[in-house]
Amino acid sequence: MSLINFSNLDFDQIKQSIVDHLRSNSTFTDYDFEGSNLSVLIDTLAYNTYIASFNANMVSNEVFIDSATLRENVVSLARNIGYVPRPKRAARAAISFVVSFDPDGTKPVTLTLKKGLVAISAAATGTRTSTFVITKDITVPVIGSTALFADVEIMEGVIIEESHTYDPNVRDPRIVLNNPNVDTTSLEVSVRTNSSTVGGDRFTLINNLFEAKDIARVYFVQEVQDQRYELIFGDNIFGKSLAAGNVVDCTYVMSSGAEGNGIRGFTFAGNLIDNDGAVITEGISPIETIAPSVFGEDIESIDSVKKYSTKVYSAQNRAVTAADYEAIVPTIYPEAEIVSAYGGETLDPPQYGRVFIAIKPKYSQYMTDLDKRNLITNIRSYSVSGVDVSIVDMKFLFIEVESQVYFDSSKISSASALQSLVIDNLNAYAKSAEMTGVGTRFKYSKVSNLIDNTHRSVESNITNVQMRRDLVTTTNAVATYEICFGNPIRIMHEQTNYNIRSSGFTLDGVDGTVYLGDIPSDDGVEGKVVAFKLVGNNESQVSKEVGTIDYEKGEIMLFNLQIESTSKELNGSPIIEISASPESNDIIGLQDLYLQLDVSNSDINAIVDRISSGSDLSGATYIRSSSYFDFGEKLIRN
Repeated sequence: MSLINFSNLDFDQIKQSIVDHLRSNSTFTDYDFEGSNLSVLIDTLAYNTYIASFNANMVSNEVFIDSATLRENVVSLARNIGYVPRPKRAARAAISFVVSFDPDGTKPVTLTLKKGLVAISAAATGTRTSTFVITKDITVPVIGSTALFADVEIMEGVIIEESHTYDPNVRDPRIVLNNPNVDTTSLEVSVRTNSSTVGGDRFTLINNLFEAKDIARVYFVQEVQDQRYELIFGDNIFGKSLAAGNVVDCTYVMSSGAEGNGIRGFTFAGNLIDNDGAVITEGISPIETIAPSVFGEDIESIDSVKKYSTKVYSAQNRAVTAADYEAIVPTIYPEAEIVSAYGGETLDPPQYGRVFIAIKPKYSQYMTDLDKRNLITNIRSYSVSGVDVSIVDMKFLFIEVESQVYFDSSKISSASALQSLVIDNLNAYAKSAEMTGVGTRFKYSKVSNLIDNTHRSVESNITNVQMRRDLVTTTNAVATYEICFGNPIRIMHEQTNYNIRSSGFTLDGVDGTVYLGDIPSDDGVEGKVVAFKLVGNNESQVSKEVGTIDYEKGEIMLFNLQIESTSKELNGSPIIEISASPESNDIIGLQDLYLQLDVSNSDINAIVDRISSGSDLSGATYIRSSSYFDFGEKLIRN
């Protein structure tokens, strides 16, 4: 048999190689392999070779973190470089309720809500029941005839308690939790001397050896097989070690992760006792939901482990480069969905010695001030001395498209049906990895091709693009605003009409609703921003200059404006929508700009292609569409 070609991994190819080898022997020159019993033996040899080749290929793939596909292998390879995948996180909600007593009767001094089950609720889908717990007793005083349990944080899941006896003489003396789906942030570990001892020493979870002193009561966790977790204790050099017979008591919340999010209605199911130990079952008010359940997360995916494990390893528990910050922040602030870090030297003007970190949380647009302060405190232990770290809010750059889709009416039922298909495709693209994050790019050709391939009836499309920023304003106060698009703005009108549009707002000392426009300078690089009103269909400037615009940088500055009100709001905050046409239809989410395709504010029109449909072969009634977005026809944003 020829040993030159080792690339045949297909069964038929392997079988043919065996047949070719046998035919090279003069004994089998004219032998009918397919019609003989020898064919069974050849099939067996081919199958054996095929299976061996497949196993060898899988084994070689599973050795490397880039090509491994089994979670256990990916986690094991990540563990070798000190990375612990993010575990499941229980959803958290805030509730309040009141317990009332008879004003004329005997009332207790205090009331205690016992650790464990507190509330039950149907999940957001209505297909299952979720349980919510607290991990510690909560005691409140009885004031007058009521006891108020206010802003109680409850966690989705069930509390599990288990004990493990340490025996160093067994073959595998590991301490492995019995269950998967553990929220390790809720894990509490204590160690008793032996099984007859009451109470034990509390041990603390740590993430690196720098926190482990010689007799410190600390432990590590690492994911092992079946998404369970092993507890690793010290050796009296780094942390206190376990002794033979020690009993390790573990308490944790086992959660369903992201499935617990979005729950708003709760029914009380907890255990209340008074200071005398009596159980309270009456006078409990309905539960008031202060905040619905959020922050539930599934265990870190295989792709995420591959992405972040190598980045965290390269950072080596220190933050020097921007990539180091982007790798470390998700490990100390798991609620971060998108992280973008950049040095102050990249700004204009430069701010040397500063690092800016823009973060978008998973369940809101902006971080709270408390979260920012806590993150800065935690990240200082990683950053280089003398570097000032600033947490900034992520800014959102919206992309709106105006597409004229030409179609053959003989191949689809209606224009509205095609319009719905195009919108569905754009929504799917908007949620893809290409369009969710910082440093991503809106690819015009891909979107145009996506529209063309929506349905076989589509003949062509003419799609125009504009970008939009939502300016959150401070009302009834003089303020200066900076609006950055991060992409050059296209000058379409030099003297007449405007190159930017805005939604309406009112200014102090000016009657009626005003809007923003621009007038470019002679060099076409910069210009001034003006405010104008609409009188009928005509515009009338009320201020010759309220700011400046840099077309090449894509920056707008508004100076000393006292805005009284705006025509639009976002989550209760007054905003002004400002849009412009980009110089390039490929738009980039730069630095702290989070790119989003806003399909809801896009305009999709389906137009019958009369030539392709055969209704007008001469093209005399063909409807033309402009390839440019003309702000001259639309001075304002409605």
